[in-house]
Amino acid sequence: MAMFVVLGKFTTQGAKSLPDVRKIAEGNQERAKRLGVKVHGWYLTQGQYDFLVLAEAPDAETMLASAAGAGGTGNVHTETLRAFTLDEAEQVLKRLG
Repeated sequence: MAMFVVLGKFTTQGAKSLPDVRKIAEGNQERAKRLGVKVHGWYLTQGQYDFLVLAEAPDAETMLASAAGAGGTGNVHTETLRAFTLDEAEQVLKRLG
């Protein structure tokens, strides 16, 4: 499965729901699980982004569906990054010759 890093920001609506952040995050994680995504961690962060999620999915399309589900709640905006292990990166870089 492919690893992804999801960076998120709360919308104004989401910020108003911060007292329920655990419930909201767990609901998003449950939706992701039903889609076949395995969440390795959910972290509240400081700085440019409000939270970070580490997750594995069978493919980019599954991760897109999961992110769309979270975004569809109106509570968050997300940016999803494909993360490559060193072994995966090494295999890709071998293509350079």
